[in-house]
Amino acid sequence: MSGAAVAVRPRTERAARPVATSAGTRERERARRTQDDVLAELCGVALATLARSDQRRHGEAYLRGLLRARGRKSIRNIAGLAGGAAPEQSLHHFVSSSPWDWRPMRQALAHHLVRALAPQAWVVRPMVIPKAGENSVGVERRFLPEAGQVLNAQQAVGVWAASAYRSAPVNWRLLLSETWLGDPVRRGQAAIPDAVRPETPGECAVEAYAGMMRDWGLPVRPLVLDAREPDALGALHRLRACGVPVLARVSGALPLAVSESPLTGRETRLVPASLVMAGARELRRPVIWRHDPDTDALGTSLTAGVRVGLPVPQGSGGAGRGRLREMLLVGMGEHADPWPAELWLTDLVNVAPAALVRLSGLLGRVDRDFTAIADAVGIRDFTGRSFGGWHRHATLASVAHAVSLLTPCPC
Repeated sequence: MSGAAVAVRPRTERAARPVATSAGTRERERARRTQDDVLAELCGVALATLARSDQRRHGEAYLRGLLRARGRKSIRNIAGLAGGAAPEQSLHHFVSSSPWDWRPMRQALAHHLVRALAPQAWVVRPMVIPKAGENSVGVERRFLPEAGQVLNAQQAVGVWAASAYRSAPVNWRLLLSETWLGDPVRRGQAAIPDAVRPETPGECAVEAYAGMMRDWGLPVRPLVLDAREPDALGALHRLRACGVPVLARVSGALPLAVSESPLTGRETRLVPASLVMAGARELRRPVIWRHDPDTDALGTSLTAGVRVGLPVPQGSGGAGRGRLREMLLVGMGEHADPWPAELWLTDLVNVAPAALVRLSGLLGRVDRDFTAIADAVGIRDFTGRSFGGWHRHATLASVAHAVSLLTPCPC
């Protein structure tokens, strides 16, 4: 310092009280914030993307309904908080057929959450929406591995900003098959844009992530996802082409390229991931990590890693053949489990095992927040038929999720 500090004796006891630090003041102010405060802040962020004042007014009414309406978050229940049939008609039009574009709102929400959550990763999570009828956009009977049965349902993919303690969705993509997109009548009734094409689950997951990263100016973070679908190999190659660091849970049947010792003279061969990791059993090492961030409980996992190559998918022609991309196959499990309990594939080949275990746990973080918050604000409750209506509802429900997540616990 350039000069000596001068001590001044306070005149009264009252004046002697220390002034709170700016950090402490901010923390107490955050603790005093109510849901109305957070809602007003998020409305200023998300609804500012709407051009008209009536749209912003309807948007705030819809958000309040998602947060506070009891039971299913239907437009009727949401409008009940606003009072009467006229608001119900206005809100139905605002969500189902108004021409406002949901993408700028998602972009604004994503940037806000990057600042508020400091996410460690982007997490891709599928969402299944059971339906009783056949008219909701994208609904059809399909076998869903996570449910272990055939369901009449919509299927979508969400991209979440995730840290160890909190997560929130920022983008959604609806999975649409040739059954829907090849039917001009159904396509017209749902007002599906001409540019929308059929996708596999893997393609849907990749585009949900890549689409927002291309255009929104978001920071690069590792992408964590469950890639045990049959088209996982193609999805992993497309993600590698995007240049994003990936940590993907994979099936034991996924073929991977393993090089034999140069002394044997054998060439690279394809081996199922489960057999690769079974051969690495003796490489297992214990890793201590925070097993449940909500309780700060510590857990111990066994991990082992093997360098492998990601082969070119069948049907891709000769392009890229012979240029296998090096990745790390990681086995994870507990002492009492069959080995391995989980298989993960990553290009984060120089990252410490404990950090990879923590990143893998973000899938569980998103699952918990989906159940506790996203479902509670009605992410799966939209009953309209239109493509745009589904996306507008999912966007507003994501904003409501963020409001709930960022509101301090009253306890």
